[in-house]
Amino acid sequence: MRDLVGHDRAPSAFLVYLHLWSQTLGRRAKTARLSHQMIADATGLSKSAVQTGMRCLIRRRLVHLQRQSATAIPEYRIARPWAHR
Repeated sequence: MRDLVGHDRAPSAFLVYLHLWSQTLGRRAKTARLSHQMIADATGLSKSAVQTGMRCLIRRRLVHLQRQSATAIPEYRIARPWAHR
């Protein structure tokens, strides 16, 4: 995770990931249905910073997203590639 802040220079991605973790695995849930605005309000970031962070997380395959339609609120599932099963 240090790599997100240092290498990618995306501290917003780190905050978004932590928030998604708290809404999913932190609550023993697999997914969370959240809008960018809901994440922005919870983290104190702007909506555009959340969108930038989310793009970084999706590109790095740390977050998976599923939508029922183009305008539906997305459902997020976080990945932990470093965790052993």
